Amino acid sequence: MKIIVDRARCEGHGMCEALAPNLFRVGDDGVVEPADLVGEGDRDLVRLAVDSCPVEALRSM
Repeated sequence: MKIIVDRARCEGHGMCEALAPNLFRVGDDGVVEPADLVGEGDRDLVRLAVDSCPVEALRSM
């Protein structure tokens, strides 16, 4: 599974990081950086983070 961030849309709210700190980190520039590797066991957590983004800057493939 891959996490895609729309960097232009991300406002750095940190909802994804709060839900899954092992998969997301808001960088110094205020934009989220997703983990490079996401295991199948994290699929539901990724979906929750994607659905929780207030500006819909995340999606998964």
